[in-house]
Amino acid sequence: MIRMEQVAQQVYDLANSNDPLAPRVKEALDVIDEGLDACGTDKVSISFNGGKDCTVLLHLFAGALGKRRSTTQCSSPIPAIYIAVPSPFPVLEEFIQDAVKDYNLDLFNCRPPQEDTVETIVTPAAEKITRGSDYMNHPLPRPRGVGKAKGGEGMRQALEMYKAQCPHINGILIGTRRTDPHGDKISFRCPTDNGWPEFDRINPIINWSYADVWTFLRQLNVPYCKLYDEGYTSLGSTYNTFPNPALLINPSSTSSDNEPSLPSASSVISPTTALTTVMSSTHAIPVSDALSPTEVLSNYMSATHANPGGVLSAINGTATYNHYPSAFSSPPQYQPAYMLKEDHLERAGRGLSIPV
Repeated sequence: MIRMEQVAQQVYDLANSNDPLAPRVKEALDVIDEGLDACGTDKVSISFNGGKDCTVLLHLFAGALGKRRSTTQCSSPIPAIYIAVPSPFPVLEEFIQDAVKDYNLDLFNCRPPQEDTVETIVTPAAEKITRGSDYMNHPLPRPRGVGKAKGGEGMRQALEMYKAQCPHINGILIGTRRTDPHGDKISFRCPTDNGWPEFDRINPIINWSYADVWTFLRQLNVPYCKLYDEGYTSLGSTYNTFPNPALLINPSSTSSDNEPSLPSASSVISPTTALTTVMSSTHAIPVSDALSPTEVLSNYMSATHANPGGVLSAINGTATYNHYPSAFSSPPQYQPAYMLKEDHLERAGRGLSIPV
């Protein structure tokens, strides 16, 4: 278990230093302190789902509490809420449980009813997936909506459950940044909308960049979910989250300093190219195994996240085309999330379709 006093020393020293990240850290700590003053030190919680942003926020929150709490009070748990998405990554939930122990979280685990899920991209659970890399080795069903999936309603119900369970909580720290969906419309502190449970939403890191987040985590050696070391840059449900294609390592490239290289734009294959190649290369595929254009596109979109470029290479080869990514010679490799240099590509691995 971490010591809040040590975290407080660490983050406030950084905030008061000449480090390039210092202004961001100081701004975030000031927002947290103002929220604690306005709502009450013991009446502020943190929304924690195991992602990189809220991991940064949790470390800052622990530091802010460590500075103002007495030695005996530092042993008190930190209030937190976890609102799960449909079919979360098991390795992510393992990290959340580790954080509960490390930071002494009093975590309210909220799972809204299936018909009112927080994310609308839902499919039946994939029981074989137990860790991040397994997700790339097992073909998954095409994403679809389930029941009356409606994200906003699911979130509202989750907060109602939390308010009923913890009526003394007035403020919730949230790790939203400007580049997140709807992030451009928020401020450091804003109340929940009419018709929602009354909370003060506190957003200390809204001005942080993607690079700021990773600089903080790595510079202070803050533990984070290991999915980020496997090429994931933004985490959600297993059915709408893929490794970021911008971090794909080109196996044919070499570098003198052994740093993996990013794939060139010419190596990316569009569905149209895949379809055209099939139509012009069917002589290499036995008639009994040939696919229709519709099947090609469908299998292409469900396979390329596991082996970008693999569909075309299989089509161009002399071997029979195989439908599933697990049949390829080796799984693709990705650089860790902190190697992404283009902030605007942070969510390139999220969506209904496989990113190309």
